[in-house]
Amino acid sequence: MLIKSAEPAKHVSIDMTPMIDMVFLLLIFFLVATTFHQAEREMQIALPEAVTAGPISATLREIVVNVDAQGRIFVSRRELDPPALQAMIADAVKANPNQKVAVRGDRQTPYANVVSVLDVCKAAGIQEPYLDTVLGN
Repeated sequence: MLIKSAEPAKHVSIDMTPMIDMVFLLLIFFLVATTFHQAEREMQIALPEAVTAGPISATLREIVVNVDAQGRIFVSRRELDPPALQAMIADAVKANPNQKVAVRGDRQTPYANVVSVLDVCKAAGIQEPYLDTVLGN
């Protein structure tokens, strides 16, 4: 026999406020992280095209070295000469032996400018510096 209660059934509700707070916090985190990551990629460097290679998967700890069409070297929007670049990379390698470095050379710069940056990276202790390209057709 089914006995019904005299009290009406109480509805269970889930408080959505903590979940909405977390979504906004994650959104803010990813917006800020993307903004910091894009600062290096916003320099006016026209990368060469490659058929099979695309941009490397960048990590937050990666050092991005930009070589513009005139052969000037930039890291974090600061112009550096080769000795200063080598000292900065050597310090980073001391702190993290697995340090990654991406070299972004403008397609109009002579290859010798890119090679000199690669030599500086090798001299500072980077085993495999990456050359950044864009995926072509």
